[in-house]
Amino acid sequence: MGVQQSLEALAREIAGLPPSLGPVRVIGVDGHAGSGKSTFADRLAEALGGAPVLHLDDVATHGELFDWWERLRRQVVEPLAAGRPAHWAPYDWAARRYGPERVLEPAPVLLVEGVGAGRRALRPHLARLLWMETPRETSWGRGRRRDGRELSDFWDGWERAELAHFSDDPSRPFADTLVHQSGTGYEWTSGASATPGTPFALTDRDGLPQA
Repeated sequence: MGVQQSLEALAREIAGLPPSLGPVRVIGVDGHAGSGKSTFADRLAEALGGAPVLHLDDVATHGELFDWWERLRRQVVEPLAAGRPAHWAPYDWAARRYGPERVLEPAPVLLVEGVGAGRRALRPHLARLLWMETPRETSWGRGRRRDGRELSDFWDGWERAELAHFSDDPSRPFADTLVHQSGTGYEWTSGASATPGTPFALTDRDGLPQA
């Protein structure tokens, strides 16, 4: 199956899901830091015709690596649930402050990607939860190489925080779909929470390079 056929098939399945947050179908893309969530979410968004992507890296802060839920609920979840545009300010990691406010319209599909996209507080609002099935050590090693030695101390702290988060609030056991990466692209299979007979109880591939 070709690249566009494969991702478009997944996109059609997602577009056919019932709304999960007001008029919006919220799709969570979770996994370890460095597992390729952003790249996969951006490509899936393109297959969905330009669906918006909310990157949780823009929601987290130095002081709130995982304690951002209440802010996300007030700024994004509650407005979208009411069918209203969400107003939120992304965090600038370099400047260590919030940037200019952005508006997130209640689109038919919203992809929320980042570590913690499948947390228990957000799961009731998801139409589908995808988990990037990349081993933790592989993901973290990729992230450290990407960010360089100057962020080594940050990664030390991040790894401890991520371990604590997933120990208390795991996402993978609740994933509907597991997304695997290989040298030839992606492959996805049904996750532990998928019920028999769902459209995701299949294996599919695309020809995209590994992120």
